[in-house]
Amino acid sequence: MNWKFSNKTGLSEKPLMEQIRGFDEHSQKSMVHVRLDRKTANLLKQLKMATGVEIQQVIAFSVSELIRQHPELKTIIKDFLTKLNE
Repeated sequence: MNWKFSNKTGLSEKPLMEQIRGFDEHSQKSMVHVRLDRKTANLLKQLKMATGVEIQQVIAFSVSELIRQHPELKTIIKDFLTKLNE
């Protein structure tokens, strides 16, 4: 995944829907089943109807952005795995 961001916040100049459409989740090999509250699930279904963007693409983009914006998550995982192997 090669993302080029143009400002300090990490957000692209492109509108959000262009960023989501440009995110290629098809090359990913793992699938995770997520549980969403009813309101969020309905909103994602409506987003799909309004834009044609698949729900799994929105979720993959969202998780990728969460991890990119919070690199401390990787540190937490790495520390946990290190303690497990002690």
